[in-house]
Amino acid sequence: MGLPDIVTREEWLVAREELLAKEKAATRARDALNAERRGLPMVEVDKEYYFDGSDGKATLLDLFDGRDQLIVYHFMFAPEWEAGCRSCSAFLDQIGNLSHLRARSTNFVAVSRAPFTRLLAFKARMGWTVPWFSTDGGDFNHDFKASSDEEPHDVPAINCFLRDGERVFHTYATFARGLDGIASTSSLLDLTALGRQEEWERPRGRASVFGAPAGSARVRYHDEYED
Repeated sequence: MGLPDIVTREEWLVAREELLAKEKAATRARDALNAERRGLPMVEVDKEYYFDGSDGKATLLDLFDGRDQLIVYHFMFAPEWEAGCRSCSAFLDQIGNLSHLRARSTNFVAVSRAPFTRLLAFKARMGWTVPWFSTDGGDFNHDFKASSDEEPHDVPAINCFLRDGERVFHTYATFARGLDGIASTSSLLDLTALGRQEEWERPRGRASVFGAPAGSARVRYHDEYED
């Protein structure tokens, strides 16, 4: 059946220590990669985009909901489909409570090309509370490479944005296999320009860039947040 070898406890401990050294090296390499990601330059978004949501039309700035950062998940749901992508649904199932992201002034929304009424019905079926908006008829998916003229359908993607007042900047994008392992609060924050907002992160100075205490100091039980 291809199961692991059976060994003694002592042999297992030796093998586990060898693997642990590699795991720690991978953690350090991931920290370095995340720091390099936070060092990416950003591009100002000067084009107007409009989305259909529960409160009617919304702009990209509206999707921040007053927060400093925005993570947009491009959920594959074409206008002609009756239901959303199964793999995208499995991803969204893992997101859970958004309070810990929002405590770090980061909002998370899903967007799809299907009409909002169809998204709303599927969202109710799935029991999700994540904000979900329709890009139906707009260029947002195409401009941010979640749709293309060459591909037969959309691709799953995440795009990250940073707000400075009313100016919006695009900071990061990842697609398809780039979403592997991303669904937790920490892994999502690792994609953003401000990261987890901890003192140990590089580059220095972003833990309290907007005057708030470091990220971990803001973490509460999710029912204790004021929002």
